[in-house]
This record gives sequence, structure tokens and C-alpha cells, in this order.
Amino acid sequence: MSDVRRHSLEITDAEAGMRLDAALARRFSEYSRSALKSWIDAGQVTLNARSCRPRDPVRAGDEIVIMTVLEASADLAPEPVTFGVAHADADCIVVDKPAGCVVHPGAGNPRGTLANGLLHRYPELVALPRAGLIHRLDKDTSGLLIVARTPAAYQTLTRAMAAREVRRIYDAVANGHFISGGSVDAPIGRDPANRTRMAVRGNGRDALTHYRIEARYRAHTRLEVQLETGRTHQIRVHLAHIGHPLLGDHRYGGRPRLPENPSGDLGERVRAFNRPALHARRLEFAQPETGTPIELESSWPDDFVSLVAALENDSSGREK
Repeated sequence: MSDVRRHSLEITDAEAGMRLDAALARRFSEYSRSALKSWIDAGQVTLNARSCRPRDPVRAGDEIVIMTVLEASADLAPEPVTFGVAHADADCIVVDKPAGCVVHPGAGNPRGTLANGLLHRYPELVALPRAGLIHRLDKDTSGLLIVARTPAAYQTLTRAMAAREVRRIYDAVANGHFISGGSVDAPIGRDPANRTRMAVRGNGRDALTHYRIEARYRAHTRLEVQLETGRTHQIRVHLAHIGHPLLGDHRYGGRPRLPENPSGDLGERVRAFNRPALHARRLEFAQPETGTPIELESSWPDDFVSLVAALENDSSGREK
């Protein structure tokens, strides 16, 4: 079973002069650049009613039509996988994902992913692309994820995500002291020196992250972070870009940082926290069929609770 959709759009002045694949990636953030390129190569995209190539330049006023065919999840094997469910109705599910769980099969993770587990618990998701997953979390990020249960809900929720109508709030512990809350508005793309990493790049995709201070510790700050866009590793890259990588983020943050003479078990807790200190705590979105607001919260996992307790204990009675 496949999900067939038709998109049509007109190139704006801001997109004029861009490559076709880059213009489409800018407009359709819910699809990967590789997926868009594959559709162009397969003849599923027309430019002014003619066949086209990914590198073709576009001009203001150009008309583009995309006929996408998203395949069902029949190639995924149902497997028992541990995850929580924060909400479930006839149209959607909200998963509470544990840290360490990969969301979808990929290089190095062919089985045992959340997608495999979703098919095991909800067999009807085999009819949907990516087992109904609307967005992703990094393997080591815990918290809330939306899953569609019907083709109609999948389309509605995908559009809502692209239109930034889904509110996603994270709790994070970052290295260093923040003076105040703020935003990071910096495009993100693949790091040309290391293709497994992302980086702030002038030719990357638009990315906007907001943050505010929740608590200050001696050498760290706990933040509430809100995403406007959903780029790969966005929070991790943006906080590292402004000099405050997430605690435990060895890929973007380097070695663990500690205050002078840490008290209690803080040193042990920080060194043992071997994942980015990031939790997808809150989701707000409209139920895809009725439009009723859905607002959900996820409690911190045990390792995050212990980490924050150690930070607070170390800071208690000291100047922060």
C-alpha cells in the first residue's frame, strides 16, 4: 500500500536563483533532501509542466508540481520494543521514548527500533510511511513523539509540523552560565569535514531555536528550549554554536565540564551521564480529526532527575 499525494507551488522571489532541490527543501522541511532528489530523478516532479533535474535553477513565478509516492512500512519487521504511551486515540499516538532507543532503522541499527516496536504493538501502522512517525528524536534524547494512525491523520499532522503548528518544548542542561534567555537563528547543514555531524553553515537549512533559563548552577544552566524548526541535532548544534554545548554531548561538546571542587556525587554523576542532557518534555498540537487541543507532558527519566539533584546539591549554599 502506498500514500500518493500531489503538491503544487509557485517559486517566490526569495527562492529565485536557487537549485530546484534546494528550493524544494526550503519549502518542504518535512521531507529529506535525498527524498526530494529521488522524486525529481524518478520524474515525479515537473518544472513549468516539463521534466527537470535537481540542479536546474528556478525563477520567480515558476510552477512546480510534485507527485509523491510514500511507500508503506511493509519492509519493517514487527518486534517487541520497550516504550511508553502518553496518549492514544483513533487517529494518533504520542510515544514517550526512552533514551537509547533508535527511532527508525538506519546504518548500524537495522532492527530493534521504535518503528519496529510500533508495528508490533499497533499492526495497522504497516499501511503508513515510517510506521506513522511524524518526527524524530535522537537516539539518546528521551521524551514525546507523535505517531499517526491513519493516512488522513498522517497528512494532517505532517502539514501541521511543516507549518510550525506543533509546539515542542525540551528541558536541557547546558555547560556554562547564560546571562539571559534568547534565540539562535542560524542555518544548519551537514558538516563538510565530518558527514556524521551537523554544523551551522551559511548554505544550510533555516533553523530557529528559543531558550529560557530555568535554573543556574555553578558551572551549568538548566534551560527550557522550544523548537521552531526540526533540523537534525538542532538543539545540540545551536547550543554548541553559542558556546554552551549540552552536558554529556560528547559529539558536539567535548569533555565533561565541572565546577571547582564539586561537592557530593556531582563529579561522578556528570562523568557517568553519557548522553546529551536533553528531554522532550512537552507537546502541544491539534487532534488531527477534531482539532481539539492536545497538551501532554513527560516526566524526567531517572538519570536526568539524579543529574539535576546533584547539580542543585552542589550549588546549594554556594554563589552560582
